[in-house]
Amino acid sequence: MRDTRESRLLLVLLVAVAFALITVDIKGGESSPLVGARRAAAGVLGPVERAASGAVDPVAETVRAVRDASTHQQRLDQITRENTELRQRVASSDTATGRTKQLDDLLRTAGAGGYTIKAAQVIAIGAAQAFSWTITIDAGSDDGLTRDMTVINGQGLVGRITTVAPTTATVLLATDPGFTAGTRLEGSGEIGFANGQGTGPMRVSLLNGKAQVKPGDRLVTFGSQSGRPFVAGVPVGKVVTVEATPGELTKTVLVEPFVQFTRLDLVGVVVVPPRTDPRDSVLPPAPAAPAPAAAQPAAPAAAAPPAASPTGGN
Repeated sequence: MRDTRESRLLLVLLVAVAFALITVDIKGGESSPLVGARRAAAGVLGPVERAASGAVDPVAETVRAVRDASTHQQRLDQITRENTELRQRVASSDTATGRTKQLDDLLRTAGAGGYTIKAAQVIAIGAAQAFSWTITIDAGSDDGLTRDMTVINGQGLVGRITTVAPTTATVLLATDPGFTAGTRLEGSGEIGFANGQGTGPMRVSLLNGKAQVKPGDRLVTFGSQSGRPFVAGVPVGKVVTVEATPGELTKTVLVEPFVQFTRLDLVGVVVVPPRTDPRDSVLPPAPAAPAPAAAQPAAPAAAAPPAASPTGGN
């Protein structure tokens, strides 16, 4: 239909009629003359509305399900992030607790031996300068460290410094096959030389081939002149095997180190040696010997049967 004056007048007339019918229907209520027409329209259009609703409802449900799934996934992601953060906080707390324990042990060992130390943390493990058993620590010449200083931790001897940079240093571990340190046997004071053997126990050659030594005996460092590269009295390890060396001038023993080299974290570099040799005082108290088993009382002997009385004749 073209937009003419007549069409516009017809549109206005239809709108006016529609408003009039609506007014009459509202005012008439249930007695409205349009009730019948409204019911007829509902009867015709009702099935169409239900069909349309049936077609639209699954779509609406799908939209709601997608929306709810997105909300649930967001909540799940939030819970996952919160759990991750909680685990990180717990791990950080455990790490801090572990390092506090390491520091306490380190300070106790340093105090017992009279060592002045610089605490440092292990930041790398690996080969350096052709050595196969080394660590790198986060302290160097800026902290007063120099080559051939003794490195310890709360358990005992870790190694010695071989290379120093301004902020880092390389430590040759006591497990390295090229490592050698003088040792002294607890109590008797027998002197020997310990060599690293990688993952195996250290091999110690005692200078006295007739030295009295047995498994469980403990060793400390003998010490070097001016405390370089080793200060005296640092716990080394305990004897696990005494090798048979008949006729030899020396006696060889295998020693399990006190230090757990696979768990190194916090260490101390001895920057000032002790004024006097601490001897065995840095060693922890020796474990008490097991008490001998109590002797079981002997079972009482069985009583002999009474002898028969002789019978006399009359």
